[in-house]
Amino acid sequence: MIRSARTPHVRHPDQDEEDSHMGQPQQQSEGTEAGKPPLRVGMVGYAFMGAAHSQGWRTAGRVFDLPLNPVQAVICGRDATAVRAAADRHGWASVETDWRALVERDDIDLVDICTPGDSHAEIALAALAAGKHVLCEKPLANSAEEAEAMAAAAEAAYGRGQLAMVGFNYRRVPATALARSMVAEGRLGSLRHVRVTYLQDWLVDPEFPLTWRLRKELAGSGALGDLGAHIIDLAQYLAGEQLTGVSALTETFVKERPLPGGAVKGLSAVSAEGATGQVTVDDAALFTGRFPSGALASFEATRYATGRKNALRVELNGERGSLAFDLERLNELSYHDGTEPAAHAGFRRILVTEPDHPYLDAWWPPGHGLGYEHTFVHQARDLVHAIAEGRQPEPSFADGLQVQRVLAAVEESAEKNSVYTPIAV
Repeated sequence: MIRSARTPHVRHPDQDEEDSHMGQPQQQSEGTEAGKPPLRVGMVGYAFMGAAHSQGWRTAGRVFDLPLNPVQAVICGRDATAVRAAADRHGWASVETDWRALVERDDIDLVDICTPGDSHAEIALAALAAGKHVLCEKPLANSAEEAEAMAAAAEAAYGRGQLAMVGFNYRRVPATALARSMVAEGRLGSLRHVRVTYLQDWLVDPEFPLTWRLRKELAGSGALGDLGAHIIDLAQYLAGEQLTGVSALTETFVKERPLPGGAVKGLSAVSAEGATGQVTVDDAALFTGRFPSGALASFEATRYATGRKNALRVELNGERGSLAFDLERLNELSYHDGTEPAAHAGFRRILVTEPDHPYLDAWWPPGHGLGYEHTFVHQARDLVHAIAEGRQPEPSFADGLQVQRVLAAVEESAEKNSVYTPIAV
């Protein structure tokens, strides 16, 4: 629901809150753009994902012709100095140091949650109860039980005109969106295989400190939830069907690490002298799965692939062709048409920069590529359109719950020595 615009107020930042959230007030117009009603956004979180989401909200209305005008009304985090700096840097009009105060504000239409997973459920449920739309970073929650409560609240809120979406941004790469349309058109025929890997190496050093991503009570799981959630959603999105069961292995390679010695910035941190703590999440997850069509899937997620920085790769093989995507070459899609004569068949590169490719009619001339940050611009665009049209956004909280159930099945299978585990419905 879109309320009438009001001038945002600034709450005195005299409370303590949560360490990945906040910045300096910067004036921004609350009015409409070309007569468009505003969509006033309040964001909780200001670190890595907060910066990425800020890019999306700041840019979407300047690139796409949107039915509503996104307004960066308020950003929230517990460190008053840091949140003010983030507001100044990223263009937010005011700050809060208590997310509850943000949720209660009557000059906010949408709450964007960019915090660690342990607070997703509490913030989202409060925001929906307060009549706000919600965008929540992935994974939706730290457990299937939390995700079930969130999905139920979102379904009830939808009946009141409120929308809730989970932020799986890799759906918004033009090349993956094109791949989805090609699969839906039947270009690959019946699927046989889906294989996905997501490889990083930022934990290879055993002296890297025990940040929140390595603590189960804050992160829920390790590489499984952080990276595995992305590739589960992407595989199901591209295939157009949901996994029915999995068989899994997980491993924690370094079981004890130094405690952090200062602020955590994205995936970087400094160790404290002497003190250590236990790693309580997985470092890597390897699992297979089945789709209802009979297609087989394989997944690998790790933060120990030395030399790999953000290597997400997916390949789909069907009876009539294959598609492959590599995030490190995100403006390209590889396609093999299996119906062509063998004499000149083979994988070919599709340069996904044409104006008739997904999202690209609003960007640059052909051949001028996009980057990682543009996925968040496209995410904001899609959510604004869904709100204006009153339709369920994709991926919804129900979609996020389904991914959470796959994550839970992977953990259960790994605990039972890779026993095949059906996905809860």
